[in-house]
Amino acid sequence: MRRASIGLDADGSLSGVLNDMLLHSTQPRTTGHWLRRLALPALGVVFGDIGTSPLYTFRQCILAAGNTPLESMIFGLLSLIFWTIVFVVSFKYLGYIMRADNQGEGGIMALMALALRSEDAHRHARRLMTLLGLTGAALFYGDAVITPALSVLSAVEGLALIDRDFEPYIVHIALAILIGLFLIQRHGTTRVGRLFGPVMLTWFLVIGCVGLIEILKYPWVLKAIHPQYALFFLVDHGFQSLVILGAVVLAVTGAEALYADMGHFGVKPIRVCWFYLVFPALILNYFGQGANVFMHPERLNSPFFLMFPDCLQLPIIILAMLATVIASQAVISGTYSLTQQAFQLGYFPRVRVDQTSETQKGQIYLPGPNQFMLVATAILVLGFGSSSALASAYGIAVTGTMFATSLLFYVVARHAWHWRLLKLIPLVGLFVGVDLGFLGANLLKILEGGWLPLLLGGILFIFMSTWMKGRRILAMRLKPIDGHLDDFIKRSISDGVQRVPGTAVYMAAPEEEVPSGLLQNVRHNKVLHQTVIVLSVLVTERARECDARARHHISVDQKDAGFYRIEAPFGFMEIPDIPFILVTCAAEGLLVYDPDDTTYFFSRVFPVSTDLPGMARWRERLFVLMTKNRAFAADFFQIPVDSVVELNKRLDI
Repeated sequence: MRRASIGLDADGSLSGVLNDMLLHSTQPRTTGHWLRRLALPALGVVFGDIGTSPLYTFRQCILAAGNTPLESMIFGLLSLIFWTIVFVVSFKYLGYIMRADNQGEGGIMALMALALRSEDAHRHARRLMTLLGLTGAALFYGDAVITPALSVLSAVEGLALIDRDFEPYIVHIALAILIGLFLIQRHGTTRVGRLFGPVMLTWFLVIGCVGLIEILKYPWVLKAIHPQYALFFLVDHGFQSLVILGAVVLAVTGAEALYADMGHFGVKPIRVCWFYLVFPALILNYFGQGANVFMHPERLNSPFFLMFPDCLQLPIIILAMLATVIASQAVISGTYSLTQQAFQLGYFPRVRVDQTSETQKGQIYLPGPNQFMLVATAILVLGFGSSSALASAYGIAVTGTMFATSLLFYVVARHAWHWRLLKLIPLVGLFVGVDLGFLGANLLKILEGGWLPLLLGGILFIFMSTWMKGRRILAMRLKPIDGHLDDFIKRSISDGVQRVPGTAVYMAAPEEEVPSGLLQNVRHNKVLHQTVIVLSVLVTERARECDARARHHISVDQKDAGFYRIEAPFGFMEIPDIPFILVTCAAEGLLVYDPDDTTYFFSRVFPVSTDLPGMARWRERLFVLMTKNRAFAADFFQIPVDSVVELNKRLDI
């Protein structure tokens, strides 16, 4: 036997080619190139959600404050909004959470994978971290379908300020806009970002400038920057302050999307756009709304749109509609990243993934989740019918995700970065305290619509946990069947199994010694190819195993009688190219491989629900349904369909 390995790094031409083929990534070389290719598209994709929050946040805060005296209300609310944005977005996420990137990938699933890599995490701790990650991801999905409906409805409703005749058509217009948004997703994040980037740049400049004009009319409003106004406001309002916090959190509901979208563009463009443009524009606009309402109390019902003069009402409404379409893009692209991470890590069935960029490895399009979000968002628009009704349902899920993110960050900082407890406990304690405050405030919204994202998140959690447990049960059922590969080879030789020309590649799960397809082929066809390759793709808890910064290997173990066992490690954000792996191994002289004379055998297991111990029958049936509807493996592994033979096997669970 002979065992060898191939390094996937940047120190050799062949490995460099492999790295480029698998990662499809290049680094920007000039400042102009970086701004054009990353910063501007990032502005269009990442900041839409949080960037359009001024449309409804201050209005909802005023409604929550009730009959509070005008001056106390304005100064208190502005102070709360200001310090919430500073703490949650600037300090927590951009300052700390986004340091916890899994080789450039963000989002709670990537953070969970990073936490699970801690060497000293015992079994119960790993279960808790997995539970936190799945819960946070499920809740993110719950809020992700609300964001497009709320954002677009809030902008389209501005048409009623111009002409009341628009009111019966607001829902129809919003639906048409949302359908168009989801239909263009197939063109990819880069193209969408290039289209949306200039629009969002205009949006932030406009809302910042109009806010500055209003502030200059009443500069005393800037006193609200002092935190004492926020503290006194909360103390004076007692229990009602929880209701107010439930509205204030709308100002930062896009923070988790910033983290989830980090893999599309990287942390640097996001930080630059935030501190140099987005943050100043948002603060100027919120304070401008406060100044305008203080001078014109009759504008309390629509503080954003009524800041603008009548002649600019229609243009700003059109711009707002464009911006809210872009707001939806932030959570859509974040959902794509989260879904890919989930199925690669084994928590969700395999779905079809389309790579939409030849230069940016994180830019993908997922047709299945895109269609699901379109249908769910359309149902919400028709069911709730107004942004005020949807605002009551908004925020509870994302604050739960923020809480889970804080706890997983503690694990990463403590066990991966080895931060001292003296530094870490006060920091994470502050994060958790604020998260729990906002989460508790949003729990009051459950009966008013907050049940909806919890319901959606609960359904997704059941799907993910069922898939995870079902796969574990399948692995247990397969183990006593397959035996060891060396024993199988000896039996085949002693039984005199006929050999035929060509190469057969049998895809095996990491826990499979002998693929069930190989057993079936020998049992039914009584033949083996001259060259037999048993290939396993090992998905690790790293984002990329082919990263040029580290050296990793494809393991090639040459067995007797023309058998090879290959193990190829891949990160959860990589899409394996199986034919190219084999070409590379052949070029290194580690095996004999002819692409034109190779057949790929896939073992497709069809589970059958039984009374065997494992899961409840309803969960077994759900797992069976999910298994039947997962994407075709050959497409995912980039294997020509006409070279694939699929062997089916029924297995009781």
